[in-house]
Amino acid sequence: MSNHARRERLLLVDLLESAGPDAPTLCKGWTTRDLAAHVVVRERRPDAAGGIMIKPLAGRLAKIQGEFAAKPYPELLELIRTGPPRLSLFGIPGADELANTVEFFVHGEDVRRAQDGWAPRVLDPEFADVLWRRLAQSASMNGRRSPSGLVLRRPDGQTAVARKGTPVVTVTGEPGELLLFVMGRQDQAQVELEGDKEAVDRVQAAELGM
Repeated sequence: MSNHARRERLLLVDLLESAGPDAPTLCKGWTTRDLAAHVVVRERRPDAAGGIMIKPLAGRLAKIQGEFAAKPYPELLELIRTGPPRLSLFGIPGADELANTVEFFVHGEDVRRAQDGWAPRVLDPEFADVLWRRLAQSASMNGRRSPSGLVLRRPDGQTAVARKGTPVVTVTGEPGELLLFVMGRQDQAQVELEGDKEAVDRVQAAELGM
C-alpha cells in the first residue's frame, strides 16, 4: 500500500533542512523554524494543538510552539522525520496517511515557493489523483469564506464545488495547485481564474482555507 504521507514527510524535512532555520515560508510571519515547530506540536502535543482550530486555546498553542521553536533546529527536524509517537492520535494505523498527506504536501510547498528560483514540482498521476480526492472532500470547508461561488476544475474537466452562489469564479489547475489556492495560497498557486473580474479579484484576495 502506498504511503504518501511518509514520502511527503521526508520531502518536507529535506526542504526544511536545505532552507535552514531562518528562511521565509508562505505562512505569514513564520520562518522555517516556526513551521517545523508547528508540525511537531501538531503531532506531539494534542493539549496545545487544539489551539490551531479553537481560538480560546490559541494562547497555549503559541506558548508551547514557541518553546519548541527554541529547540535546536536539527532536533526539530528529527522529531518530524521519525514521525508521531505511538501514543499519539497520529500513531493510530492509517491516521498518518489520512491526516498528513495534504498537510505535508502543502507545507512542503510553503517552504519551496518562498525561496528564490523555485520551480514547480511535477506530481506523478497517482499522487495527483489522491490530492484531487482529498480536495473534493474538503472543498466546501476550505471555500466557505469565498466571497462568491467557487468551482475548482482539473484540466481534464473534473470539477468540485467549493462554494455555491453567484457570480461564479472557476479556478482551473492541477490538483496540487488547486489545493494551494483553496488553502489560502492564491498568489503562489499556478491556476487560471475565469469569471466576472470583480468577483475574481475578490476571490484572489479572500482568506480561504480552514
